[in-house]
Amino acid sequence: MPTRHVIIRAHNGVHARPVAELVRLAQSHQDSISLRTAGGAEVDLSSVLAVMDLALAQGDEVALSTPESAEAGSVLDAMVEVLARRD
Repeated sequence: MPTRHVIIRAHNGVHARPVAELVRLAQSHQDSISLRTAGGAEVDLSSVLAVMDLALAQGDEVALSTPESAEAGSVLDAMVEVLARRD
């Protein structure tokens, strides 16, 4: 299963705009994409509320995973870019 690890870089953490981008990317992908925190909480990235409930902050490390497919790497890379921005 393709996985990417990323550390949240934005000084104000993951707020509504990046969450909306992540959910849009997840919903455009054919398979489910999960986000797992270092503490073990795991959510499906197609749910805005589930991601917002994690209250991800600057410095938090997360893992993004999805089943193997032709597009898996590119969608995960796009999500890493969203989470690694220093807004």
